[in-house]
Amino acid sequence: MLLLCFETSAKAGSVALFDENQLLGESYQLTALTHSQTLMVMAQDLIKQCQRTPGDITHVAVAAGPGSFTGVRIGVAAAKGFAWGKELPCYGVSTLEAMALGLGLHDGYICAAMDARRSQVYNALFKAENGVLTRICEDRAISLADLGEELARLEGPIHLVGDGAALCHKSFPATILPPQWRQHQRAVGVGLAALKKIAAGEPGDGAALTPNYLRLSQAERERLERGLSLK
Repeated sequence: MLLLCFETSAKAGSVALFDENQLLGESYQLTALTHSQTLMVMAQDLIKQCQRTPGDITHVAVAAGPGSFTGVRIGVAAAKGFAWGKELPCYGVSTLEAMALGLGLHDGYICAAMDARRSQVYNALFKAENGVLTRICEDRAISLADLGEELARLEGPIHLVGDGAALCHKSFPATILPPQWRQHQRAVGVGLAALKKIAAGEPGDGAALTPNYLRLSQAERERLERGLSLK
């Protein structure tokens, strides 16, 4: 099995390649260029550097959200497009779960957070214990105030990850903020999440894969508000 993974849900873009459970390589970029400019070039270069060809890929995975609406769309489109021609299994995984897995399984709690603006974050909580990651809540959009109340009830170290980690740490200084380079979403975490799905026997239906935004975009909210105001 050769698994190609895409992560474009925030500012950083990355691609990873796994041979079975072994990470062969990763390409990571945080620049002013858009994911549409860099993603497929990164994938092609990584595959070549790992002495493989696109025809060797057997499975594809992507962070399907939540995250940047445009970023998530680019990643999902790239994964579906790569998988479509050869009808490869294509797995969409939670961006938040991928971040938690990518951080590493330090015992304690992992709070995955992405800045959703308006004093909210996209969030999920996990507990790591003896090398096992257990999800505590589903992916959600939650206010910083409500999240703070939940974190205050937890006993044990709380590790932050995601582009909302610094925002959460500012509000909840008792939490643990990892180094900046470990906060960003990475395709390695996407691969780890996808490998769990593959091991569980999930089929990876690319045709059914859709982005998970968790809430309407600002443009959609504004259209809805205008429509309601006309009634």
